[in-house]
Amino acid sequence: MVTPGNDAPARRAARSAVVLAVAAILSVGLVAVVNDRARPQIEASRRAEQLRQLTAILGDAAYDNDPLTDTVFVRDPEYLGTDEPLAAHRVRRNGEPVAVLLNAVAPDGYSGAIRLLVAIDAHGTLIGVRVLEHRETPGLGDFVEERRTDWIRLFDGRSLDAPPPARWEVRKDGGDFDQYTGATVTSRAVTHAVRDALAYFTRHRAELLAAPSPADAP
Repeated sequence: MVTPGNDAPARRAARSAVVLAVAAILSVGLVAVVNDRARPQIEASRRAEQLRQLTAILGDAAYDNDPLTDTVFVRDPEYLGTDEPLAAHRVRRNGEPVAVLLNAVAPDGYSGAIRLLVAIDAHGTLIGVRVLEHRETPGLGDFVEERRTDWIRLFDGRSLDAPPPARWEVRKDGGDFDQYTGATVTSRAVTHAVRDALAYFTRHRAELLAAPSPADAP
């Protein structure tokens, strides 16, 4: 039997539970409101950082479009190293093409595929090459990273005709490019992938530099 004396603790416990539940609901709602209001700013910051990383390879090249939206997706396992669709970001100034930031893959790295970003100007000259992802041996194969060595800058200013395609080999194979000591396989894989990316650009230049259209969505 419940008496006035022993009912008071139960009522207090019930009130406390209700207060806690209401507080929890309000807290969740407040967090949701804050997140909803902050989402555009967070997304803008994320996008700005993505754009900065993507276009850092361009150096002083001026542009005024948004390469993240001015994008086509291309696929060519022979020249781009993979059967998956890869992004090609177009860079323009006053509507005129400046460069293409072409994703490519060196499928035959020492420890697997090496993903590259290859910046090619509208005339087919390399602005630069950067390694986006790899699994090469730390302390040996990671020389392809710009932050570790300047080897990747050997490609700056090169084109498919300079040197000619037959000379797009490491020196050990009779070509013009130095291989990194102890990492010939990695050096060879990246050199071939850059050459093939240039060949792809040459074959598809008109498509890659064309004005954007709604059909360019992934």
